[in-house]
Amino acid sequence: MKLTIAVDGPAGAGKSTIAKIISERFNIMYINTGAMYRAVALFAAREDIASSDRQGLIKLINSLDMHFDKNRLIVNDEDVSELIIQPDVSSRVSEYASVKEVREHLLKLQQEMAKKYDVIMDGRDIGTAVLKDAFIKFYLVASAEERASRRHRELSEKGMDVDYENILEGINKRDYTDSNRELNPLRKAPDAIEIDSSKLSIEEVVQVMSEHIENKMKKYNVMVN
Repeated sequence: MKLTIAVDGPAGAGKSTIAKIISERFNIMYINTGAMYRAVALFAAREDIASSDRQGLIKLINSLDMHFDKNRLIVNDEDVSELIIQPDVSSRVSEYASVKEVREHLLKLQQEMAKKYDVIMDGRDIGTAVLKDAFIKFYLVASAEERASRRHRELSEKGMDVDYENILEGINKRDYTDSNRELNPLRKAPDAIEIDSSKLSIEEVVQVMSEHIENKMKKYNVMVN
């Protein structure tokens, strides 16, 4: 049995940071699905391809060779890890992530990765669509204000000139888009463990999740390959 861990939740809930730590703790592969959608938005912007241009998007995504190297996203031999967290990409990603052809293509790539490796995967529809049969599922939440504060702090520490109110507006807009899109909207899987990280530190969330994972691994005698 593969150790597959699904982590879902809205933008800024701490999924990526926490998933990276969990991946190192359990020595498994971390797959940031949100980064993959951000990469599509980045390259679509470079090629001036609108989200409504289905044929253009199909051609684009078929030309993108994506893989992760120590938690860095490499696309066509370019490390785009820093580029995809820029505010202009963040403001555009939901419109591309809602396109059926984009979601189907990336979903297939993500499922193929999970078949080959023990993984922890985070995103918006991991437990409900990508890894429906994941060994264990988590759903991380936090208030929009707390998530905006975290994102503002993260970008400011990277030297970016960002405005908190603009970030909060973007998060609220993305929450609405992610939750109301027609294909695989953001939803908590019925069997997911919900954790509200609003008043918890990263270390505390990691500890709670680790205990759940370890207890279930012992129960079912699952070992990491």
